[in-house]
Amino acid sequence: MEERRLGPVVGLGTYATFGPDRRLARAVVGAALDTGMRVFDSSPMYGPAEGALAEALGARRGVASIATKIWAPTVEEGRRQYDAQRRWFGRVDVQQVHNLLAWQSHLPWLEEEREAGRVGFLGVTHYSAGAFGELERALETGRFEAVQVPLSPLERESERRILPLAEERGLRVIVMRPLGGTGARLFGVAPSRDDLAPLRPFGIQTWAQALLKWALSDRRVDLVIPATRRPEHVAENARAGEPPWLPADERRLVERLALGVDQRG
Repeated sequence: MEERRLGPVVGLGTYATFGPDRRLARAVVGAALDTGMRVFDSSPMYGPAEGALAEALGARRGVASIATKIWAPTVEEGRRQYDAQRRWFGRVDVQQVHNLLAWQSHLPWLEEEREAGRVGFLGVTHYSAGAFGELERALETGRFEAVQVPLSPLERESERRILPLAEERGLRVIVMRPLGGTGARLFGVAPSRDDLAPLRPFGIQTWAQALLKWALSDRRVDLVIPATRRPEHVAENARAGEPPWLPADERRLVERLALGVDQRG
């Protein structure tokens, strides 16, 4: 499995984080690079995030891998988005069709870009288990190399449906919402230090680290992309990407703690 990793196993998501405040983007991206994070995920759907990310990377673009998306109902709009991405980033390392939007229309021209070497992996994403039927159909074409889905102790449908298919087809798996997403129930009332004590031998000091390592300990998962607006949280999250990984009993402990947080929150 290790040879399939996209890079450092904790990357940085940019959903609902980088707005017009470019100083914040520079601080967060700089902290990520300083910790060794090398994968940055974005999308045209995230407003100014792509441009802010490109500016924040600056001269350090060469050490980063860019996973972004096409989010467009037409090929013409998709190509406009892609042209902007090429200006910002040059090569796109992982190009994903966001939320399956017009994926059958976008796939042929994206494959041409991949064959020309301007795109690395092609992927497809969806945030909702209700769309997993179509997501499965897209993956079964054999034309994608990566898939991005939500996964956390309270959001596990991808564990049942998408991860087995990804493993069967050798796809790279990117996990969105590993902390439960914006306004997550998983942070209603976080477990205490005593609750987390059995996880300390695995390098876990915080609840966020427990959730990230829970996802990464599924060996079908290549990358998690938590988003944050706080540079100090970047280093905390990055440490969750270091082994040792959680055995089955410790993963079940995280699941029980998550259920308790959900009930209390």
